[in-house]
Amino acid sequence: MIAKRVIPCLDVHAGQVTRGVQFGKAEAGELRNVGDPVALALRYNEQGADEMVFFDITATAHARQTMVEVIERAADQCFMPLTVGGGIRTVTDMFTMLRAGADKVSINSSALATPELIRQGAEKFGSQCIVVSIDTKITAPDRWEVFSHGGRQATGLDAVAWAERVVSLGAGEIVLNSIDADGTKAGFDLVITRRVSEAVGVPVVASGGAGSLDHMADVLLEGRADAVLAASVFHFGTFTVGDVKRFLAGKGIPVRL
Repeated sequence: MIAKRVIPCLDVHAGQVTRGVQFGKAEAGELRNVGDPVALALRYNEQGADEMVFFDITATAHARQTMVEVIERAADQCFMPLTVGGGIRTVTDMFTMLRAGADKVSINSSALATPELIRQGAEKFGSQCIVVSIDTKITAPDRWEVFSHGGRQATGLDAVAWAERVVSLGAGEIVLNSIDADGTKAGFDLVITRRVSEAVGVPVVASGGAGSLDHMADVLLEGRADAVLAASVFHFGTFTVGDVKRFLAGKGIPVRL
């Protein structure tokens, strides 16, 4: 059985890792400064993280160069795969990040605006390099809708249908973010995670809602996710990557210890 992955996420703003309380909180007054992204990446590398996600939450031209430097430093010192997302709008942007040392690039609003970008990236770099991040929210009973622009704009798209489409275009992985659960520490959205996981033939990374070790196990078992992504619980020392993996292993979930 393929091992499940544990993935810390670093939201980077002006070269520092920050964390908002809830989804899309990128205003300076709503962010907590967590520290240097490369120092944190090294910490998680030593804890046995399977991968690391860096997300550029400002994605301006100036921030882009800062992020390139962060990826270069992290790739030079860490031995786990690195994914970078935020403001990647063209194949050239993808190339810039992959050349800096990222193993994968994550796209979200740009994929919604130009779905062909998924195919272009997959054809040039391989599907294994192209991650599509999907932000979804319950908008009606039994309906999960896709949102863009950091969860601020409704798209009218059904989350499962969009997941199936991005995979058909060449996405090699999906990060599924629950807007409702993000920042609550009340657990992942197991229903939509399971539906997407069962609908597509690529790995699904569950994001949004991690607050306990049981939450991590639940989304891998009941939600059928291939990996769990979390931020605050790692940054603020609630538990380590090793704590998560030992707990999962104790539940019979295959992980790389």
